[in-house]
Amino acid sequence: MPIDREFKKKLFAMMLKIRLAEEKVVEVYAKEQQMRTPTHLSIGQEAVATGVCLALRDDDQVFASHRCHAAYFAKGGDINAFFSELCGRENGSNAGRGGSAHLSAPEKNIHSSPILGGMVPVAVGAALAFQLNGTDQVAVGLAGDATYEEGVFAESLNFAVWKKLPVLFICENNLYSTNTHLRDRQPRSTICERVSMPELKAVSFDGNDVEVVYLKTVAAIKKIRQGRGPQFIEFLTYRYREHVGPNYDYDKGYRTKQEVDEWQEKCPVENYARKLVRAGVLKKEDVQELNKKYSAYADQAYQKALRSPWPLKEGLLENVC
Repeated sequence: MPIDREFKKKLFAMMLKIRLAEEKVVEVYAKEQQMRTPTHLSIGQEAVATGVCLALRDDDQVFASHRCHAAYFAKGGDINAFFSELCGRENGSNAGRGGSAHLSAPEKNIHSSPILGGMVPVAVGAALAFQLNGTDQVAVGLAGDATYEEGVFAESLNFAVWKKLPVLFICENNLYSTNTHLRDRQPRSTICERVSMPELKAVSFDGNDVEVVYLKTVAAIKKIRQGRGPQFIEFLTYRYREHVGPNYDYDKGYRTKQEVDEWQEKCPVENYARKLVRAGVLKKEDVQELNKKYSAYADQAYQKALRSPWPLKEGLLENVC
């Protein structure tokens, strides 16, 4: 199905919002020491979360992993709550208690956890609830390539296929688990080859093309709502920064600067901006104005976070089981 001009602008604006919010984290993280939380940045991977989440309805639920910033924003998470959470403030998305890897906005149906593979069975459980309640909602398990080495994924997939549950498994494959490349962790067969079965055909696409991500997700969601059971899509992408933290890490010996540079040439944000300018959807001046707009949003949200109150010690044990 075609994507109209206004929606193309929306796709670009969301990716740019994510990129500039995280670039603000990069700018202040080490220098100002106000974010006392590990940060797993999505810089370079913005197209996947954007295309997936914008293909969903508001009442569909997303269950993300530790690299959750992009999904948080794309599902409607608030930028002020984002920076306040990273700064440990009471008005953060988790009241300053969760930090970067636990971003959640239940009112927007986005949830996350840093436990590797931990949210996949939760997504399956949500899908089971949707089926039992007779709704046509969809649950999305959004996880990296290392999740598919976890036993819980096989168990979750087996149950979802058996019950024909309304769940979409998304593999956000950035090739690395911490500092170990896929080729040093997994068999020569691809993830899709190992996931596929007669009842489920796993497919793989370019995760740096936001329109491809969106359209393939729309098609998968349509099948799920038609009662055709779970779907699995792998999107190939790449993170530019270190596994956890704001720096480049090609001096650590596990990947080269040349590799990072080659992937940066495929930048989903910059390449889409050029594509939209060439097509006349945006002017160069529009791109510049959007950059200023979202840079200002990030600056303002960060400064607001620094002025926000700390959690009170009296509430330290609230919501603790």
